[in-house]
Amino acid sequence: MKKLVIAAGTGFLGEVLVNHFKDKFEEIIILTRGKSRTVDRIKYVNWNARTFTGWQKELENATVLINLAGKSVDCLYTKENKKEILWSRIESTKILNKAVLNCKNPPKHWLNSSTATIYRFSLDKQMDEIDGEIGNDFSINVALSWEKAFFKTETPNTLKTALRTSIVLGKNGGALIPLKTLAKIGFGGKQGKGNQFVSWIHEEDFANAVDFIIEKEIIGIINVVSPEPIRNVDFMQKLRKAVGFPFGIPLNKFFLEIGAFFIRTETELVLKSRNVVPKRLLDNGFEFKFGDIDKAFKYLTN
Repeated sequence: MKKLVIAAGTGFLGEVLVNHFKDKFEEIIILTRGKSRTVDRIKYVNWNARTFTGWQKELENATVLINLAGKSVDCLYTKENKKEILWSRIESTKILNKAVLNCKNPPKHWLNSSTATIYRFSLDKQMDEIDGEIGNDFSINVALSWEKAFFKTETPNTLKTALRTSIVLGKNGGALIPLKTLAKIGFGGKQGKGNQFVSWIHEEDFANAVDFIIEKEIIGIINVVSPEPIRNVDFMQKLRKAVGFPFGIPLNKFFLEIGAFFIRTETELVLKSRNVVPKRLLDNGFEFKFGDIDKAFKYLTN
């Protein structure tokens, strides 16, 4: 493949994708708010994700465009932060739509971030792309607006795929780092009631799934999650075992609320039951390397 462009590709997921694709593309361009530079054959180009400043020409002749832009949801949901969470996703997606339409030779395939949080809180039903039930709260409405901004502009010469991604577990980044820390200091018990489902995916499977979607030219909505959601109480028990800590003090909602305030985040990130499965990936023949949480933890905690 010739050219990969990753918008907002300097974070955890961007690094996972760059490591995976660095030998598969002749050229990799990262659109970043940082300075333009070239490091180890990776070209970094400054953009503000809202206006054309010259970065748009990098989309010409791209094989693949991946958009990861959006303010992290790991923050307190103040009025200002909620506005930025929404508009950082909408505006970056809209300006990329304009850029793609303006290209003489636009990207062949555009994969845009979305989130598995788009489905309702579920303790009963597994949510797939066909029968999954959409809920109604701030995070869900952000996801709906995000996907609408992506799909409503038709790009006749560019395939489009929305990646409804769950928590990505990585060795050097993502949600697993603070969870491992909690487990190692004795606070690795269940969080809240503990019956809520955790939808997750190993970083290597995430990158392989993106590669698979590109290769198979799968379009539309894709759940990028492992095939086995796991209840929080079991997730934390298996994590304690993996890090070698014998017990874990449970954290009820009250203590989670206090802790979340001090570390400036929201309890929704651990209390919502995300019971999501990757029907379309499996139906298309994708094979997970780390579909089992014990295997994933063994690899990620050693």
